[in-house]
Amino acid sequence: MNLIAQLFIGFSIFSAAILIVGNLLRQFETQQLPSKLAGFFLVISLALIQFLHLRFILDSSISVFSPAYIALLYCVAPSFYFYSCRLLTDHIQLNRWQLLHAIPVLVFWLLPTQWALPFVFFIGSGYLLWLARAVYLLREQRQRFKLEILALAGFFLIAISVIALGFIWPLINDLTFIVAYSCLIGIAFFATLLTLLNFPSITIDIAEAVQATYAESTLKNIDCDKVLVQLTQLMEQEKLYTLENLNLSFLAEQLALNAHQLSELINTEFKQGVSKYIRQYRIEAAKKLLVEEPKSSVLSIGLSVGFSSQSNFYIAFKDSVGMAPGQYRKQIDT
Repeated sequence: MNLIAQLFIGFSIFSAAILIVGNLLRQFETQQLPSKLAGFFLVISLALIQFLHLRFILDSSISVFSPAYIALLYCVAPSFYFYSCRLLTDHIQLNRWQLLHAIPVLVFWLLPTQWALPFVFFIGSGYLLWLARAVYLLREQRQRFKLEILALAGFFLIAISVIALGFIWPLINDLTFIVAYSCLIGIAFFATLLTLLNFPSITIDIAEAVQATYAESTLKNIDCDKVLVQLTQLMEQEKLYTLENLNLSFLAEQLALNAHQLSELINTEFKQGVSKYIRQYRIEAAKKLLVEEPKSSVLSIGLSVGFSSQSNFYIAFKDSVGMAPGQYRKQIDT
């Protein structure tokens, strides 16, 4: 088990670096700066925790439950809260009340270790309940992103396992706790990378679902039928979906709407977010070209309909059609 834990630790640290670099290189920003910084702090804290786990596994004479280690544990849940708040609740209020989240980090050192460690997992339980409530409020939008909801449920189960481990800590030895906790963190990093690979736009999809859940109607003075006709013309006749950088703001500007109005209109009429609406047009165009242009490569077709890379095209196509583009072409030919 020690070897497995070490592999998970190495994977976690490597994954943390990938997530930070990948986030810095993202073209489309969906989160405000405070939540983005909280995300960086969360990933770095988990990586440092894994590093301390590795030191203890390699040399059990070193005490892992140092003040620095416990401080990192107390930073994880608040960091996750601030990272998720904008994404899951459509708001993040930076005011004096938010300073309450820092109190445990400031006072934990007053507690003896045998109390400080279980208490941090008790606090984590509170954040876990907040997460459950935030996801529950999105239940009306679950038809729009079923698989993404399953991914969130997976993270929820991992979080429950971590909390349970914290509460049974007094009943097991330190090495067993460290090994189990290292594996759970590694699984969380693996699940994160797997989710981002399969659903590269998951943050956009969830943000749009949140917006649809919380926003008041912005369409009271809009001729929705007229706008829908214009939108269809832009997509079907002018093929606006072929623009690689097409996004909500640009599309709304073409229709003389603001981003909130267009987002609500598409959510209301098509029961999906703007990103999936655009993606579906690209998929339908790609399906047509795969049949009509048998000599064109799959990559060139994907790029021609607006996808930014081969991986994004393959993932989106398989998610929508149930098979890879090449397999679809062979099936149609036969």
